Amino acid sequence: MQFTIRLLLFAIGGLLFLSGLALLTQGGAAASTGLWPIAIGAGLMIVAVLERTRYRSEAAERAHHDPGPGGGEDGTLEPPFQPTPELFRDPTTGRLMRVWVNSRSGERRYRAEG
Repeated sequence: MQFTIRLLLFAIGGLLFLSGLALLTQGGAAASTGLWPIAIGAGLMIVAVLERTRYRSEAAERAHHDPGPGGGEDGTLEPPFQPTPELFRDPTTGRLMRVWVNSRSGERRYRAEG
């Protein structure tokens, strides 16, 4: 998910959460209706914080790099990364993906084949 979309989801979730709290503090019949905005808002904020673009390294995610083919990384990988025989088909894009691993750290990265 793009950084802007994540930020927008978090903002909407925060507004829903705060409006739900405001309804709860009013008391009376309106108080029970505040539970739904709180639950939905909290869910949106959690999704915005925890969602990551699939098959990407933390460095690529933090730098907001565009995803490569199949959602993996594009370009060359640093020397410690070696290709493995592990291949799988990305269920969303249908692209064949190869797993690359850094044997020192165990970090895995994914690149589209072909």
